[in-house]
Amino acid sequence: MSLSLVQSRALLGLEAAAVTVEVHLANGLPSFTLVGLADVEVKEARERVRSAIQNAGLEFPHNKRITVNLAPADLPKDSGRFDLPIALGILAASGQIDTARLSGYEFAGELSLSGELRPVRGALAMSLALHASGVQTRLVLPSDSAEEAALVGEAEVYRAGHLLDVVRQFVAQAADAPAPEPSPGWSRVSARPQALVVPYPDLADVKGQLGPKRALEIAAAGGHSLLLSGPPGSGKSMLAQRFAGLLPPMTSSEALESAAVASLGGRFSLARWAQRPTCSPHHTASAVALVGGGSPPRPGEVSLAHHGVLFLDEMPEFPRAALEALREPLESGTITISRAARRCEFPARFQLIGAMNPCPCGYLGSMQRACRCTPDQIARYQGKLSGPLLDRIDLHVEVPAVPASDLLQAPAGEASASIRERCMAARERAITRQGKPNQALHGQEIDTHVLLDAAAAKFLHVAAARLGWSARSTHRALKVARTIADLAGAHSTQLAHVAEAMQYRRANGPAGLP
Repeated sequence: MSLSLVQSRALLGLEAAAVTVEVHLANGLPSFTLVGLADVEVKEARERVRSAIQNAGLEFPHNKRITVNLAPADLPKDSGRFDLPIALGILAASGQIDTARLSGYEFAGELSLSGELRPVRGALAMSLALHASGVQTRLVLPSDSAEEAALVGEAEVYRAGHLLDVVRQFVAQAADAPAPEPSPGWSRVSARPQALVVPYPDLADVKGQLGPKRALEIAAAGGHSLLLSGPPGSGKSMLAQRFAGLLPPMTSSEALESAAVASLGGRFSLARWAQRPTCSPHHTASAVALVGGGSPPRPGEVSLAHHGVLFLDEMPEFPRAALEALREPLESGTITISRAARRCEFPARFQLIGAMNPCPCGYLGSMQRACRCTPDQIARYQGKLSGPLLDRIDLHVEVPAVPASDLLQAPAGEASASIRERCMAARERAITRQGKPNQALHGQEIDTHVLLDAAAAKFLHVAAARLGWSARSTHRALKVARTIADLAGAHSTQLAHVAEAMQYRRANGPAGLP
C-alpha cells in the first residue's frame, strides 16, 4: 500500500487555490478512481494519464487499485491542468520517482497520449496570484505556459516538453548519487523583457473630423468614456480603432493584470505583451459574453478589455440586457460574477467607446441623403440606449460625414504620437495632483481637485439647471472640464474649460439628437 502527494493549483477567477493531488495504490480489483469534485475534463484525465505513462516507456500499475483524490473536496476543478500532477503521483506511489524530491514544486500541464505536455489556460494568472499572496514555490509547466508564468519577475518557473523530462528530474536516487543532468526538454525560464515599441493604427489616417479627434484626445487624457454618433461611413469605427494608440504606455503592473485576464480567457499572446487591448464584440453578444459568467465563471469582454478599450459598434443593436449590464463596471471598475457554486470577481477598468447611427436608416440630419425614418422609428431606435447608461458616458460626440472633396484632397491629419504626448502630459498632471486619472475622482475628491473658478461654477450651475442634468451628469462634466484644463496646462478649471465640456453633454440623448 503506497501513498504520494503532489501539489498543484486550481483557478478561481484570478485566484489560484492550492490543490493537493493524493494518489493511493492498494491491492484489490484493478481500477482507476478519481474523486474530488472533478469536472468532465478532469475525469477524462484517467485515459490520458494511462496512455501517456505507457507510451513514455514507464510502468503503469495495472494490477493495483488506484484512487486519486483532488483535495479540498469541495473546490470545483476543471480543465486538463491536473494531468501532469496525477501522472507524477502515480509514478511516485509506485516507486518510480522519489516522493520526497517533489516537495517544493507545483505542477500543471495537460498530457497528450504520447506523453507530450500541452499548454494550460491561466498560467500567467496562476503565477501572478502566487506572487500577490507571497507564496514561494517552483512551478513546472509546459513550454508555452512557462513563458507566460515567467513574465512575473520573481517567479521560479521551469519548462518541460515531455513527461519524461519531468520524471528524469525526480527519479529515485541514492543519497550520495550525483544530481541528474539537465534534460534538453527541461530548463528554467527567465523573465522576458518588455516590448518597448507597440504598434497601433495611426490617427493620421483619418482625414478631417477635428471635433471627434479633440474628443478622443480628451477621453485619452482623462480616462473618459465616449459615444460617437453619425451617418454610415463617417469614420466612427476608424476613430475608435485608433483610440488605444493615444493612451499612455502600460506600466508593468498594468501589463501583468491585463495579460493575466487574457490568459484566463485563452487569448494571451507574447507578441501582444504590453499592448493595450481593444475588444470589439459583435452586436449579437449576450450579457454573459460581455460581463462574464458560465460555470466555472470566465471573464467577459469587459474584463478582457481591462486597462484597454471596449468598442461597441452599432451600440443600439446590442441586446438591452447586455448594455444594462455595463452600468456597474463603468462605475466601479470591477465585475462580480455570482453563481450558486461560487463567486468570482474580475477587474474591468476599461474605457468604453460606443458608435451608433442617429436613426435606423442612419441619415437623420445628414446633408447628403434624406432620412426616410418615421418619428416613431427614430424614438424607438434612440430609446434602446437607456438614460442611466447614457448618463455614465462622459462625452457624446457627433461625427458628420466627410465630403468627397475633403476626403480625396485633404492632407493627412495629426499623428497619434504627438497627440499621445499631450495626453500623457495631461494625465501626468492629474496623477501628480490627485494620484489617479480625472475619471476616477469621486465625491469629495471632485470638490478638492477640480479647483473650479467662481465664474465657471456659476455658469455650470445655471446650465445644469436649465438642461435638467442629474448629479452624475454634473459631476462627469466637471471631470471632463478638469481634463480639458490639464490639457491646457491650467492650474484651475476656468469658464472656457467648462463651456467646452458642456458641448459634449448638450442633451440627454446622443450628441446632436433631440
